[in-house]
Amino acid sequence: MLSGLPPPTLALALVAGVLLDVLLGEARRYHPLVGFGRLASALERRLNAGRLRIARGLLAWALAVLPLSVLAWAACRSGGAAAHALLLYLGLGLRSLRDHALPIHAALRRGDLAAARELASRIVSRDTRQADETDLAKAGAESLLENGNDAVFGTLFWFLVGGGSGVALFRLANTLDAMWGYRTARFDLFGRVAARVDDVLNYVPARLTALSYVLLAQRGRLRAWHCWRAQAPAWSSPNAGPVMASGAGALGIRLGGAAVYDGVTEQRPVLGDGPDAGADDIVRAWRLVWRTTLLWVAVACILLFALDRMIHA
Repeated sequence: MLSGLPPPTLALALVAGVLLDVLLGEARRYHPLVGFGRLASALERRLNAGRLRIARGLLAWALAVLPLSVLAWAACRSGGAAAHALLLYLGLGLRSLRDHALPIHAALRRGDLAAARELASRIVSRDTRQADETDLAKAGAESLLENGNDAVFGTLFWFLVGGGSGVALFRLANTLDAMWGYRTARFDLFGRVAARVDDVLNYVPARLTALSYVLLAQRGRLRAWHCWRAQAPAWSSPNAGPVMASGAGALGIRLGGAAVYDGVTEQRPVLGDGPDAGADDIVRAWRLVWRTTLLWVAVACILLFALDRMIHA
């Protein structure tokens, strides 16, 4: 095992990390990823200038990610299962997804569009100032489905591959993609390495997430599968496309469509099949993410204990 832990111990650390996230939620002060974001911003201001922007982006990525990943590996080597579980807790965003998305549903249900717009603006990059109920419901559901992969399932996947240090590598790389991976004049070249590394690290988890959404569709597994295969290639992100298309198909709703970014309306491909998302679909998207988490934890524990039996047979 790349984690250095026996399979049963890794399973226990997995369960402990998930439970910590569910019970405690995101650290409200001194969260490591917040500090990492400040470090990344400082590196970007220092290095994103002049010529050789791609090479400068590669250097910035390496300076931001590699030393901290090695530090996480050393902490896991000395701290054992507890260090692995703690790093998983710090990397997971399951409870955070719920705490950020469900208040949007509550605001929409009571007809408070101003509050819903403010809440949605905290979790999506689009302009929500003129968004109507449908726009906000789509934003909430899309964020849950896509970030279910980035903040939960990708994290669980890399924990199973490399333990706590795998989580650190994945989440740091994912954070840099979220900060630098834009096709704008400022970031198109400098952030290209960050975007491509995240694409590679997320390739397998995204497709496992899409498959999980298909399997857990309460009605319409074939619809979810068809949406994934037919619609995902049109989406700009090679990993968000499968996740969001299969999730929308599983829920029987329509996502995508027009959205405003930096004052410009973009016509995004339609994902899913059915009516436009409504307020209650935010809750349904959360429940899909939650059921998928339970599935992943259960399957991972079964496989790890089975692997241990094979090793000691």
